[in-house]
Amino acid sequence: MIRFRSVVFVIWLYGLVAVVGLLGTPFMLVSRKAGMTVIRIWASLVLWGAKVICGLKVEFRGLEHIPKGGALVAGKHLSMLDTIAPFTVLDYTCYVLKKELTFLPFFGWYIWRTRMIPIQRKDAAKALKAMVTDARDRLADGRQILIFPEGTRSKVGEDAAYKPGVAALYRDLEVPCHLLATNSGQLWPAHGIDRKPGTVVFEFLPPLPAGLKRGEFMTQMKERLEAASNALIEENSKA
Repeated sequence: MIRFRSVVFVIWLYGLVAVVGLLGTPFMLVSRKAGMTVIRIWASLVLWGAKVICGLKVEFRGLEHIPKGGALVAGKHLSMLDTIAPFTVLDYTCYVLKKELTFLPFFGWYIWRTRMIPIQRKDAAKALKAMVTDARDRLADGRQILIFPEGTRSKVGEDAAYKPGVAALYRDLEVPCHLLATNSGQLWPAHGIDRKPGTVVFEFLPPLPAGLKRGEFMTQMKERLEAASNALIEENSKA
């Protein structure tokens, strides 16, 4: 039954990409914020479909720590869901993402129009410089810059390496770093199509203050994200 519901949900998910993407195109052309509204509608419909079709609910905690206005957010990355759910609670999100996504139908159009930050991984030094420049511009525009320090989805329980891009943003933007923990990979795994019933929790943690030294920042960020995410995973395992 889980597999059948998961297949139906995958059809729902990518069907929404096409339908909402097409219907939202006129709004996307009007303005960047109108394009963001279309994305938020899409994300809300995805979460609704996950709940109705798969019994997978999404809960947000630590709402008092959600940043308002320009901010840097570092998130644990266990699932595709991590790139969808934050759109429904953050005011004006800007993702740091791989450039290959800009070539996808619909996704690429909205990435371009809403001025996300695509990075080319092949030339690390050039990509890092461009990412920081773009992030500074988006921060001045009042956007919440969301980056996944692991760079890609990791499996539950895996000791994933945290890449240095987030440290460059933290240093050059000179702002606190907000943290977003999750247990998403338990119910919506990094790979495969099965979506399991239960509750995925996204928890905003108290931010790390600006001005920490690079090593201290990286250590605290990883320790706090991993500890909070593991606590959510353990909580879900006992449910």
